[in-house]
Amino acid sequence: MITQILAKVLPVLVMIILGRVCATKGILNDEQHAGLKNVIGDILLPVVLFQAFFTADYGTRMLLVFVLVFVGYGAALAAGYALRRFVKPYGRFMPLLMTNAEGGMLGYALYALLCGADQTKTYAMVDIGQTVFGYTVFLTALKAAGGEKMTPKFIVKNMLTNKACIGMLLGIILGALGVHKAIDGTAAGEIVTSLLSFITAPTSALILIVMGYQLHVSKKLLRPVLTTMGLRLGVLAVVCAAVSGILFAIIPYDKPLLLALMLQYTLPAPFIIPLYADMGDDAEYVSTTLSLGTVLAVVLFFFLAAFNLA
Repeated sequence: MITQILAKVLPVLVMIILGRVCATKGILNDEQHAGLKNVIGDILLPVVLFQAFFTADYGTRMLLVFVLVFVGYGAALAAGYALRRFVKPYGRFMPLLMTNAEGGMLGYALYALLCGADQTKTYAMVDIGQTVFGYTVFLTALKAAGGEKMTPKFIVKNMLTNKACIGMLLGIILGALGVHKAIDGTAAGEIVTSLLSFITAPTSALILIVMGYQLHVSKKLLRPVLTTMGLRLGVLAVVCAAVSGILFAIIPYDKPLLLALMLQYTLPAPFIIPLYADMGDDAEYVSTTLSLGTVLAVVLFFFLAAFNLA
């Protein structure tokens, strides 16, 4: 049992440690790290999302999961606004750190290690809810926290120009139209599957190296950061229990789907927060929370791996 768990967890730890080594030893510099992130964000991640949604099973179950996840993150955001008084100096961005998750850059990588790269379509059922929430409600709240106005035109434009979102949308369109089912088992299907698998193979390792490179912990901010993380974990644990309870009261129990939900709610807040808002003096607080949130996700991944093997 321990050996099986380590087989799941050690690759994650080793790649993150290698990312830190790349930073401390100068194997990568900031410019090279940014280039690696561009390769992941502009090529690998869009293909991962395309593959996941292209092969997903569309129907009532996916719609139900989508609605529950979307509403659940809305409830978590509302809880964040109610609880931000506990970290008063950093209350402006604290609610954003309480909701949504870094599914793209971390979720798919961890789920692939947990259940196999060919099973990311199950995680995609959960991720579509958080992705749509992220590009609509979350971005609107984020821009508002940064002092900007958010318009429907900006949201649509951002979705249609973001490469990861384009990959997701193409996968949804072709998957929903039944293209994958039509070519599955044919020579064309075998070629497409082989091509997608080859392109996505290094994604998990590269994402974890990037995560390790940018891990940053500010000791002076540990108290508000740990408070934020504790509140996030508590709120999302309640959301996870509610979503799972409602979902499996309606549809049959599905362990891989439950694992996808549990993984989703252990992930850190989205890494897009520093990209889409002027954080000012809150930048270090947000960065430290995201960094320690990534570490926490890896720790909790150990328990998910144990649950998966139980």
